[in-house]
Amino acid sequence: MSGMINLPDTRPQKNTPTFWVRNIPVYGDVILSPMAGFSDKPYRLICREYGSAMSYTEFVSAEGILYGNHRTREMLEFDPSESPMVFQIFGNDEEKLAQAAKKIEALGPDIIDLNMGCSVRKVSGRGAGAALLRDPAKIGRIFRRLSRELSVPVTGKIRLGWDSDSLNYLEVVRAMEENGAALVAVHGRTKGQGYKGQANWDAIAEIKQAANIPVIGNGDVKVAADIDRMKQHTGCDAVMVARAAIGNPWIFRRKDIQQVTLAEKAQLIYRHLELMLDFYGPERGLVMFRKHVVKYVRGLSHMAQVKQQLVTCTRPEEFIALMNRYEADAEARAARTIQNPAYRIQSTEFKVAG
Repeated sequence: MSGMINLPDTRPQKNTPTFWVRNIPVYGDVILSPMAGFSDKPYRLICREYGSAMSYTEFVSAEGILYGNHRTREMLEFDPSESPMVFQIFGNDEEKLAQAAKKIEALGPDIIDLNMGCSVRKVSGRGAGAALLRDPAKIGRIFRRLSRELSVPVTGKIRLGWDSDSLNYLEVVRAMEENGAALVAVHGRTKGQGYKGQANWDAIAEIKQAANIPVIGNGDVKVAADIDRMKQHTGCDAVMVARAAIGNPWIFRRKDIQQVTLAEKAQLIYRHLELMLDFYGPERGLVMFRKHVVKYVRGLSHMAQVKQQLVTCTRPEEFIALMNRYEADAEARAARTIQNPAYRIQSTEFKVAG
C-alpha cells in the first residue's frame, strides 16, 4: 500500500537480561499491559518495535479456548519476533483453566499468565479475574496444578485485593510463589477502586521486598518519567504501561507525546493501519483502527473536522488521502508562520472565533 513505511526494530539490544521469568530472559524494563480491545497482534508489534520488552495477549476466556471460539483463536495469534510471548487466560473453574492452558501451550507461547486483576462486572461477577483474590487457597491450587502440568513458566497479574477492607496481596503472592509462579505483575489498586484514586506504589514495594520472583509494577504510569519513578520507589523489576500507551507507544522509548512530531505520528499511523489491514482485512481493519487513530491525533491543531472524517471513512485509500492532506495543510501553515510570525496570532484568533 502506498504511503506505508516499515520501521526498523529500535528495541535496545542488551547482552544481559534485565530479569528472568524462570528460564526465559527478558531484555528491557517497560512492558505493554494486556488490555482488552487494544493489546492485539498489530498493536503489540508496534509497541515491541518501540521498546516493550514482552508481549501479553488480551485476556482470553478458558471456556472460549475449550470451545474453539474463532475470536479467541484470533487473539492468540502472534509473531515470532514477540518473544517472550505471554498468553493471558481467565476463568474461575480450576479444571477448565488447566485444560485450556494445556491446549494453548501447544501454540507455542513462552509463558502462560492467569488474570486475577480484571475488575469489570461481567468477569469478576462470575468469579474470575479479580474475584479470585477473595480465595488465596484456590489461587494456590490453580498455580500448583498449572506449574505441574505445563512445561512453560506460569505467572499471574493481580490487584491489591477485592476492596480496601481485604488487602490480602501478600497472602496472594505467597500462595502463587509457593505453588510455582514464576512472576507476578501488580496493579496497585483494588478491585473496588477500578481505575479511580491513586495507585498504591508502597504496596508494590512491599510485594517486591517479600517476593523471591520478579515483580512488575503497574498503575499511574502516565508520562515517561513515571517509569523510573516507579522503579525507584518500588524496586520492581519492570514497569507495565496500560492506558498511557494507547496512542503513545513512544512512551516505551521514554518519550512523552508532546515531544513527538506530526511527521512521526503520521508515519506511525500509516504503519499501524497497514498492520491492522493485514491482520483483520480491509473493512474490519479500518473500522477497528478508529479507536487508535483518535488517540494518535489527540492535541493536533486544526484536527477536529479531519478527525470526524477519519473515523467515518470506509476505504483505506480515503483514510490515507485525508491524512496526506492534513499533513500538507499543516506544513503550509508552518511555512506561513515562519514567513510571517503574525500569522500565528491570526490563525489562533480564527480558531477561537470558529
